Formats: sequence, structure tokens, C-alpha cells
Amino acid sequence: METLSLDMTVTIVATELPGAADQFRRSAINFCCGGNVPLREAAERAGLSPEDLLSELAALQQAAGRDAPQETEALIEHLVSRYHDTHRQELAFLIPLAEKVERVHGDHPVAPSGLARALSALGEELERHMTSEEQIVFPLMRQGHTVRISQPLTQMRHEHEDAARLLRDIEHAAHGMALPAEACGSWTALYTGLRKFVDDVVEHMHLEDKVLFPRFEEPAM
Repeated sequence: METLSLDMTVTIVATELPGAADQFRRSAINFCCGGNVPLREAAERAGLSPEDLLSELAALQQAAGRDAPQETEALIEHLVSRYHDTHRQELAFLIPLAEKVERVHGDHPVAPSGLARALSALGEELERHMTSEEQIVFPLMRQGHTVRISQPLTQMRHEHEDAARLLRDIEHAAHGMALPAEACGSWTALYTGLRKFVDDVVEHMHLEDKVLFPRFEEPAM
């Protein structure tokens, strides 16, 4: 991500900076439907100091990726075990749970609507993406073939953009993941798991886009 500024839009920051989506939720800043506004405007709408919000986001940016391994092979293994495997496990739990909550609470005014469908779409996108990495991109990285993987990495970045759009669809379908006071255990478990899953996907893409992929791309002229 480029240097943070109050002119950046909420949507861009939410889908590129690990932890930002959760920060926005806790600050009552909408980043799905109303996210195409600068951080300054969003902070002011929420009754927050723009400078304080920027400082909090800058702290998240400094911490991003700090706990991941630095050596390339270890980082690849970390991406597969910490994110690929985890995404698959969590989606297998979250999609049927979303279907249940939508079915049981469909008449509630803030019940999720279209969430299971949005999660399924993201799951299909992630599965294609992760399989390509595991079968093509990561093996080439292990061989050190930087020239041969420039085209696949461009495709991987495009797929990250598609995933970011689907994350916004999920946030919209879940109404910002705000639970009503009378939410049942299933609804609570759904949104708890969903917040963690969404933040994991953003962290996953950040590590690839900002840490791993640049090691195998030609420097910009």
C-alpha cells in the first residue's frame, strides 16, 4: 500500500491494510456501500478526529506482516498452512452457517441477505487462486525462476482485486457485521467467524502483494 493519507478512500484501505476493516467496524465507519469517500470525510461523519484515525491506521501498517517468516521458503509454507488451509476449513463452516441464519432469521430487518451466496463466490475465487499458487506459482518460486513467473504473478494480483470486491459484497450482505441485541448463538458465531475470516483474507493478500511477489518481479523502471 502507498503511504497512508487522509485522501485515501475507506474502501481501498479496508481491503488492503490488515486490521483496517475491524478498526472501521469498531469506529462505525461504513466501507462497503459508503466506502468510496476519503478517510478524512469518513472520520468526520463518525465524529472522530481524522488525525487520530490516521495514526491508528499507521500503527496497523507498521505491524502488518511483522509476525510472518522472512525467508522465502518459510513464508510460502506459512501462506499455505496459515491461510490456504485455514480459509478452506473456515469456509466449510461459515457457508452452511450463513445459510442457516438467513433461513431462520430472514424476516429480521438486519438479518444477512445474500451472505451465503457471496461467501460461496469468494470461496470459488479463492480455491482457483490458491490451487494455482500451490500447483504453479509456488513451485516456480522454489526454483527461483523469476522471469517465468512474471505473467502468473500479474494474474494473481488481478485475482486479489476480484477477491477484494467480493469482500465488499460480503460486508454489504452482512450489514457491516453489526449484531442486533437479540442475536442468537448461531448468528453471533457466524459474525465472529466472519470477521476473523475477512481479516485473514486481507492479511493473506497483503503478504503476497507486498512481501512475497515483489521478490520475483522485475523492478519498476
